Amino acid sequence: MAVRTSFENNHDVGVFSKLTNTYCLVGIGGSENFYSVFEGELSETIPVVHASIAGCRIIGRLCVGNRHGLLVPNSTTDQELQHVRNALPDSVSLRRIEERLSALGNVVACNDYVALVHPDLDRETEEILEDILRVEVFRQTVAEQVLVGSYCAFSNQGGLVHPRTSIEDQDELSSLLQVPLVSGTVNRGSEVIAAGLVVNDWCAFCGLDTTSTELSVIESVFKLNDAQPSAIATTMRDSLIESLT
Repeated sequence: MAVRTSFENNHDVGVFSKLTNTYCLVGIGGSENFYSVFEGELSETIPVVHASIAGCRIIGRLCVGNRHGLLVPNSTTDQELQHVRNALPDSVSLRRIEERLSALGNVVACNDYVALVHPDLDRETEEILEDILRVEVFRQTVAEQVLVGSYCAFSNQGGLVHPRTSIEDQDELSSLLQVPLVSGTVNRGSEVIAAGLVVNDWCAFCGLDTTSTELSVIESVFKLNDAQPSAIATTMRDSLIESLT
């Protein structure tokens, strides 16, 4: 199911949060309402971690991750790194990387199997993505925009891309990702999909401005209406809690 929320009257929820199938990060310092929306939907299945990166709350744009791992920029402090490491499930690899294009969330879009990256991303970063996130990496643009992480959002079920993405490009991206794609918008016409939307295999959060039409497109392409938390997330969490108690 898709849920509308906002971060201190800012509807770009994807800027302040990062959602995967095994954890959710939310930026510190927001209103309690923002966290309660995430925790209400997710806390039974995956951890919701309050974090900052390099002292910033815009964690959704600065890091990239999936159920296998999380990559953060080199500007992340040791204290922040330690806090996130302690809060994440043991199965998730955490790595700080040197990359000129340090807003990783803007230049990489990924699910648990495939990543689309900015054409100019370092070769070394590409290898780390393959290694830590266990994904196949493709250098791509979305609607001729190099910031692939900003202009599309996809899960293992489907994806939403920039509204000006041509049919040919959609078909090409869809065959690379092996999931159905549609072009669309969030937050009443915003083209910056990933800023207004975070999604995993059973849940999505989007800005309060998102219209009911946009919401229904999101729910249908990501197959959210009948989605349940995957067994892997619930069983892993159960075993994690057993190991802690």
